[in-house]
Amino acid sequence: MEYIKGSKDFQFNNCAVTLGKFDGIHLGHQYLLDAIISYKKQGYKAVMFTFDIHPYNLLSNKEFTQIYTEEEKLAKLSRTGLDALISFPFTAETMKQEPEDFIKKILVDKLDAKVIVVGEDFRFGHKRRGDVALLEQYANTYGYKVIACEKRKFHDRIISSTAIRAELAEGKMEEVNAMLGQPYMIMGEVLHGRRIGRTLGMPTTNIVPDPSKLLPPCGVYPSKTSIRGNSYYGVTNIGYNPTVGVVPSKRVETFIFDFDEDLYGQIIEVELMTYLRPELKFDSLEELKIRMEEDIEFARKYFKLDK
Repeated sequence: MEYIKGSKDFQFNNCAVTLGKFDGIHLGHQYLLDAIISYKKQGYKAVMFTFDIHPYNLLSNKEFTQIYTEEEKLAKLSRTGLDALISFPFTAETMKQEPEDFIKKILVDKLDAKVIVVGEDFRFGHKRRGDVALLEQYANTYGYKVIACEKRKFHDRIISSTAIRAELAEGKMEEVNAMLGQPYMIMGEVLHGRRIGRTLGMPTTNIVPDPSKLLPPCGVYPSKTSIRGNSYYGVTNIGYNPTVGVVPSKRVETFIFDFDEDLYGQIIEVELMTYLRPELKFDSLEELKIRMEEDIEFARKYFKLDK
C-alpha cells in the first residue's frame, strides 16, 4: 500500500476513492473501504483520502485524542486491499477551500476519481458546505459516480467514532469491539520497565502509548498480543503503577501467557477484550502478586485456557 502523508504532491489515475476522518476504522468505515476495494476488479485503484491531523487540532490548543493513531491506522489499513492512503495536510488554507475547488483540484485533477464512496452525511470544504448533493451535482460534469452509503448500526444505534469514544471512556470493551468490528488495539514499541513483574514471577512487556492515543480507563483487561504476526493470550494493565511508585505517563503492561522472549525494541499490538477491574494501589508487593494471580486466573478462564 502506498502511503502519502503531509504532501500535496501526488497524482493518481482511474481511482475509486473514499473520503473521511476514519478514526477507528469501524464497521461503517470498513463498509466504505470494502466498496472501493471491490472496484479494483474493474481496473480502478482503491484510494482512501483523509487528513494528516484532526481538524479540531487546528482550531484548539488541546490535542484531539484518537481511537487509533496514524501509525495504528496505517498498520490496520496495510492489511487490506487498499492501494493508497493519502493523509492530506490540513491547514488554514485547506480549511478555507471551497467545496467546488476541492472537487475539481483534488478529486478530479489529482485523483482522477471515477467512483466516489462516502457516508450519506459526508460534509467537506469551507464551513462544511459540501455534501453528497454537491458531489452528485458535478458527477456528469467530471465523469464520476457517487455512492452514498447508509450508516451501519449496532443494536439500533448508529455506529460512529463519537459513539465508540463514549463507550471506550467507560471501559465497555464488548460494545467498542463490536462497533469496531475487531478488538480495540494499542500499538507501540516495547520499552524497558522497572522489572517489578519479573521479580514477582510475572514478567511484563511495557509500551508507552502516544499522547494522541485515546485510552480506556486505567485498569486490568484480558488481552491478546500480536508479535511478529502471531497472537498470544495474556492480561494487560493500563495505568500509572501506583503500588511501586507512580510513573509520569500511562503505561500499557502486558503479562503474556507461556511466553518468555526478549521483546525490547520490537513493535507489538495489544488487543483489549473486556474490562476486569480498575487499577489499584496495594499495601505491599505480596498483595499485588496475589491480585495479579487472580487476574491471570480470570483471563485464562475468559479465554478458556488450561492452566
